[in-house]
Amino acid sequence: MALLQRVNSARVEVDGAPIATIGRGLLVFIGVERGDSDDTAWRLAQRVAGYRVFPDAAGRMNVDLRGAGGELLAVPQFTLAADTRKGTRPSFTPAAGPEQGVRLFDSFCAACDGLGIPPAAGRFGADMQVALVNDGPVTFWLQAP
Repeated sequence: MALLQRVNSARVEVDGAPIATIGRGLLVFIGVERGDSDDTAWRLAQRVAGYRVFPDAAGRMNVDLRGAGGELLAVPQFTLAADTRKGTRPSFTPAAGPEQGVRLFDSFCAACDGLGIPPAAGRFGADMQVALVNDGPVTFWLQAP
């Protein structure tokens, strides 16, 4: 699953040092659930690459990331897989374990690279600080079909 935000700029820092920075493009937070596979990561990468969220000449969202000449910043975020349906504390039971999570995050990044969109990336398992300037704001929740 992915939380996709159209941004004018975004960056990730770890321990106060920048590790990834982009200009205009997409900031995509990636969550991995139990049962996800390399095929899931591939389909999600295809959706992110082809999702039309940039304006065309008429101002309508009809242009994808490649067409807009945008950049991609992928950030692993296991909290996206939380079950929040009840109570006041999230359950992380649906989230994939760390080994599967890092493998599928890397698989997503490799798939994006293979689609001609080499991603800048956050660091799996790190305490990251993410800064962004959301354009619009435009934010979408994507799942692999």
